[in-house]
Amino acid sequence: MAKKTPPKARSKAAPKAHPLAPLLQRIATALERGAPAPGGAVDVSGADAFVWHAESGELAPVKTVSRVPLRLLKGIERQAELLLANTQQHADGYPANNALLWGARGAGKSSLVKAVQAAVNEKRKGAARIALVEIHREDIQSLPRLLTRLRETPRRCILFCDDLSFEGEDQSYKALKSVLEGGLEGRPANVVFYATSNRRHMLARSMIENERATAIHDSEAVEEKVSLSDRFGLWLGFHNLDQDTFLAIVSSYAAAFKLPIKGEDLRARAIEWSMTRGARSGRVAWQLIQAIAGEMKIKVDLEKA
Repeated sequence: MAKKTPPKARSKAAPKAHPLAPLLQRIATALERGAPAPGGAVDVSGADAFVWHAESGELAPVKTVSRVPLRLLKGIERQAELLLANTQQHADGYPANNALLWGARGAGKSSLVKAVQAAVNEKRKGAARIALVEIHREDIQSLPRLLTRLRETPRRCILFCDDLSFEGEDQSYKALKSVLEGGLEGRPANVVFYATSNRRHMLARSMIENERATAIHDSEAVEEKVSLSDRFGLWLGFHNLDQDTFLAIVSSYAAAFKLPIKGEDLRARAIEWSMTRGARSGRVAWQLIQAIAGEMKIKVDLEKA
């Protein structure tokens, strides 16, 4: 009897790729590229100032910080005295407070933070110099991760957020409250947090009113309103300048940069300038000096002032 020939084995065809596979692969690659770097201490030894990049988990060194020398900041002497003392305590290893600098625009809040850091470091060398680490407002959610990594470094740091405020449905301020004071770990001993804001409590009026509307008692809304700013032990208010103080700031800048302009002419220019700008502040004064220096073809170097 003839043997039956077994059927030929069918060759298995390669499975068809899913139509979304290329897209999913691109998404996975993008997520890997944007993932934060592994934990551990960050290196803050290469410079005196850094900018935190939340996506990469890295601190980018800043070689030259744009700042005004402390002695040129007029009209805010009391605020400068208090912030300098607090920063000096921190740099020396003693207890110090988080600081909130709030008030009028252009009054010198961020300039004061940078100037104070430079003044404290003036007679210090190496690791004894305090580091300034800037975190952007939009990266405030990454603050716990940054603090965890700064905790592991022996260098003392000022963590700085400029123009910190919260709008609409933004709930990141609640995370900030827990991180600054009140969390299990608390703020690292080698870090103080300095923030500037145009608002005393950093919350938009609409947010405060919403808290009031949803609270059972008005006192609860008030507690929620002030609980964030309460995390800052040092409050420094900045207010609009009177004309005499504004003119003194303009004169101080003009003298520092040796601008060849007569006193009465400078005064007239300053009054006219402030009127056209509708404001008197350190920023407005500095903008006037830049305009005059540019007209006179004189270079202005803050580092040599």
